[in-house]
Amino acid sequence: MTDPGGDKPRRPVQDGLSGYAEAMKKAAPYTAASTSLVISVGLCAWVGHWADGKLGLQTPWLTLAGALFGIVAGFISFFRQLKDAGKNAK
Repeated sequence: MTDPGGDKPRRPVQDGLSGYAEAMKKAAPYTAASTSLVISVGLCAWVGHWADGKLGLQTPWLTLAGALFGIVAGFISFFRQLKDAGKNAK
């Protein structure tokens, strides 16, 4: 079977998935881990910003504390998810 755009033979489809779908399936745990890292930092920083505004603080101490907490919690979650993804890949 040849590719409609060229003369190179296509890789055979395994388990009913195309090469692209197979790559996306392999990348899914890593995408989820990075997304949870970004969300935890953003959410914690937003909560800190909201608390700064609610308390009327002039300096963004709670925003900074929330961002730092989100970074720590996000990286802990990130590395746990990567470790689990590595175990499932074997």
